[in-house]
Amino acid sequence: MPGRNCHDGDVHEVYRPWFGRILTFVIGGICAVTAIVVAWRSGVRDLAQVLPWLALVSGTCWAAFWRPRVDVSDGGVRLVNVVRTIDLPWPSITAIDTKWSLTLVTAYGKYTAWAAPAPGVRGAVRATRSDGKHLPSATYRPGDLPSSASGEVAVLIRRHWEALRTAGHLDDPRLEHERAPVTWHIPILAGGVALVLLGVAGIAI
Repeated sequence: MPGRNCHDGDVHEVYRPWFGRILTFVIGGICAVTAIVVAWRSGVRDLAQVLPWLALVSGTCWAAFWRPRVDVSDGGVRLVNVVRTIDLPWPSITAIDTKWSLTLVTAYGKYTAWAAPAPGVRGAVRATRSDGKHLPSATYRPGDLPSSASGEVAVLIRRHWEALRTAGHLDDPRLEHERAPVTWHIPILAGGVALVLLGVAGIAI
């Protein structure tokens, strides 16, 4: 679901799938109810054993389906994936692919957006002819459909990309970094490992 906000004077368009947020709420609710039932029926000791696993399940769902997003700004495209965030400046982007999911082909390599998968077979079959009537037939694929996650984000990125190219800002691309700036989500990874260790310790007691 795209939205708009301002940050440091830079206009952003943010895509975060609505389905992921609903799924996170549902899974989190199930885990919370399970914890309450275990505490009520079996006591605090049993709750301490299952709580790390419940937290791991709900935390994994949050990291995989709620947090991932695609930010499109004047400076470039930011892909917030499950375990890392990749910042791709506009001069580095050379192509946009949607075969399996939104994939940006750049001077640094190919980078996929976890938040923008291509539609499955069922989604592609349900697509009507009008859904793709404005797409070039030579490059058309189901992942380009504006009704799909990958297609919706691709439209946002292409609109900015083409505007910059038309204005001549990408005629002589120069890259500030030798590699794409990547930030690993260390707290999320460390938290997951800690919960697994707590869960194993609880079983061993």
